[in-house]
Amino acid sequence: MDVTTGMFYAFSAVLLFAAFRVITARNPVYAALYLVLAFFQASGIWILLKAEFLAITLVLVYVGAVMVLFLFVVMMLDINVDSLRQGFWKHFPLAGGLGALIALEMAAVLMGGFRGSEAPKMLSVKGLMGGETGARISNTKDLGRLLYTDYLYPLEIAAVILLVAIIAAIALTLRKRKDSKYLNPAEQVRVQARDRFELVKMQATTKTIAGNAEGVAAESANASQSAAAAGAGAKP
Repeated sequence: MDVTTGMFYAFSAVLLFAAFRVITARNPVYAALYLVLAFFQASGIWILLKAEFLAITLVLVYVGAVMVLFLFVVMMLDINVDSLRQGFWKHFPLAGGLGALIALEMAAVLMGGFRGSEAPKMLSVKGLMGGETGARISNTKDLGRLLYTDYLYPLEIAAVILLVAIIAAIALTLRKRKDSKYLNPAEQVRVQARDRFELVKMQATTKTIAGNAEGVAAESANASQSAAAAGAGAKP
């Protein structure tokens, strides 16, 4: 067994362990971190298979963007793990059967493809002197050439669809709602001091201190007379 085969088995073992922990971890944050580990191991396998473009894309897109977004969402949401685990064993037989069926189908397709395929051969190009020399072909260069020559129109259509999706998401997010408070930055910049502060002259609506004192004294006298009358009426 050579070094490449050993690294393939090592990456595959860690990938299977990480994938198993993704579905068995109780904490959603731990499950997302195990999924990041699984993506890194898959990118290592892609590099061993001479598909460096797919490996770098897997790390940059899924690990660098998608999984970071998942981690932010999972950490910001208050997820009740106990409620998520309710009914797990009730649906486990159906989920296990479907998982086993998918695994068998993937194994049949992959094993059949491996048996029918041959090892890739190195292309030979003619040198300047007329002799044939082996040349290494870059997967990234070939993929870019195919995308921008044979598949140029499908690539442009996919780009337009993604652009429309981005514009639609922004339009749906920034729609006007009655409960949202929105300020126009241009109006805030042009505002002046007299527009923010205004003096208003109002008539006094409260009583004077002397009037208040006389009212309090009258109320006290009335209360004393009422108490004295009540005490006189209570005597035998």
